[in-house]
Amino acid sequence: MDGPPLKLAVIGAGYVGLPLAMTAVEAGYDVVAIEKDRSRVQRLRRADSYVDDISDAQLRAALGTGRFAVSADYADAAGFAVAVIAVPTPLRDRSPDLSHVAHAGRDLARYLTRGSLVVLESTTYPGTTDDLLRPLLEKGSGLAAGADFALGYSPERVDPGNTAWTLVTTPKVVAGIDAASLAAVRDFYSKLVADVVPVSSTRTAELTKLLENTFRHVNIALVNEFAMLARELGVDGWEVVRAASTKPFGFMPFYPGPGVGGHCLPIDPTYLSWHVQRATGHRFRFVELANEINDHMPDYVVQRVVQGLNRSGKPVQDSMILLLGLAYKKNCSDARESPAKRVAGLLASLGARLGAVDRHVPASRVPGGVNRLELTADVLSAADAVILITDHDDVDYELVQREARWVLDCRNRLTGANVESL
Repeated sequence: MDGPPLKLAVIGAGYVGLPLAMTAVEAGYDVVAIEKDRSRVQRLRRADSYVDDISDAQLRAALGTGRFAVSADYADAAGFAVAVIAVPTPLRDRSPDLSHVAHAGRDLARYLTRGSLVVLESTTYPGTTDDLLRPLLEKGSGLAAGADFALGYSPERVDPGNTAWTLVTTPKVVAGIDAASLAAVRDFYSKLVADVVPVSSTRTAELTKLLENTFRHVNIALVNEFAMLARELGVDGWEVVRAASTKPFGFMPFYPGPGVGGHCLPIDPTYLSWHVQRATGHRFRFVELANEINDHMPDYVVQRVVQGLNRSGKPVQDSMILLLGLAYKKNCSDARESPAKRVAGLLASLGARLGAVDRHVPASRVPGGVNRLELTADVLSAADAVILITDHDDVDYELVQREARWVLDCRNRLTGANVESL
């Protein structure tokens, strides 16, 4: 980067914002991460990472450049050339909650200057950048979007734990509210990522993100229901998917599981369904059906565990059940919306005693009433049933297969007479 470093303000230092901040520091930007959670601020200042894809060493290196700072005060964003908003957009009562985006827009507006750029990365429904964020920025700054500052949207595509497709290597969809804004957004991300994909409008970019995750959600629901029905037909659904995957065209493999979790699949398709019904009056029936199927999977897991225990003459009440994996996906610590939480809650309501093995998930995210355990032969042999929910690579699966009495394998990782696949 020629000349003095430009200042980048990253609003929200979570799974999206922190990797972006690190990449920008490496690209030569002067970066300040604005994070309202003060405990996170302190951890980052100590180079103590809470994001799987960012190591403590990366944080130390970034802090060591003198071009990375963390603050809970928006005043420290003053003088930014670029600001990226990467705050949560959760659901509240099955409706989008954009309060974090609104707060970020209002707080950031006071420090907006002519010629600066603001980009929203948070997942949302079409129209948010132009209809919600733009008025807040204009009102708080007295400046006009497009004429005085650039405004755009670029959906995040973070896949925790994926070392092949990272922030840098994954193509980045970009959009602006006008041609000049698009050029500014494109120029900014071109300094950070290998491939930038411009689209015609912020609404298009916002809807692109929702389609990507709705595609996954619907296809996971399809294969989840297929797996349940294949079992009733006496066929191994996993083998069918593997066989179908050999077709080099017209098929893409998706695999069954205990439910969906994380920051995307349990939320993004519902954003789309909600917006479609509000804007057009039509129901997005594929999304509604996918939600119904995927939301039901933890209940199906528990049903299978009850059946398995019954066959051995053991009631669920007072049985010791061991959960292998609490995160929503393998090799990461993210337990947001993980199906393990509902599985644990349902089993606890039936009177089961619960233990869990997951070295990735912090103690604060272990469901209430679940004892965190280390994986040993004694722990496995003491369990009446083992449920493999998340197939982390650091699990000794040979030990599990050898010592467990009975396993419900939700990830098709094990084989043997004591193992049933989902």
